[in-house]
Amino acid sequence: EARANGRRDDKAEKPRFMFNIADGGFTELHTLWQNEERAAISSGKLNEIWHRRHDYWLLAGIVLHGYARWTDIQNDGAFGVINEPFKGEASKGNFLEMKNKFLARRFKLLEQALVIEEQLRRAAYLNMTQDPSHPAMALNTRFAEVECLAESHQHLSKESLAGNKPANAVLHK
Repeated sequence: EARANGRRDDKAEKPRFMFNIADGGFTELHTLWQNEERAAISSGKLNEIWHRRHDYWLLAGIVLHGYARWTDIQNDGAFGVINEPFKGEASKGNFLEMKNKFLARRFKLLEQALVIEEQLRRAAYLNMTQDPSHPAMALNTRFAEVECLAESHQHLSKESLAGNKPANAVLHK
């Protein structure tokens, strides 16, 4: 859960936003947040290393300025914290393009987690359960079998790529 309060200037207070992303572990977001926060805290660079706090301000900027309005968000002083991790890169020629691509990718990750959270909320609201006789469950079982087979033959793939002809024959079968 991320909560923050920012000011555009001394007179006008920004609206407060709250984002609680509980994606059920279906994305890597929470693991990413833990790793980033650990790095930021251990280095003492809470603003220079992108982490959960920056994601909050990115989402709040999107709520205020609109979808994919990266330049408007970056130029708004209230969202200055999202510019901090990029200060060391400002001298590079493709700096703005790199920064905007990062913000777009990061937002896609956040958006994916929020979509999953909404789907989980809807499923809980509708009290949905899995029907073991549904054809999708048989497909799920088949995918699990194929994944298991692929993992168990992973070494054969490496051997085959290294030129081992018997491994290639077994892998082909």
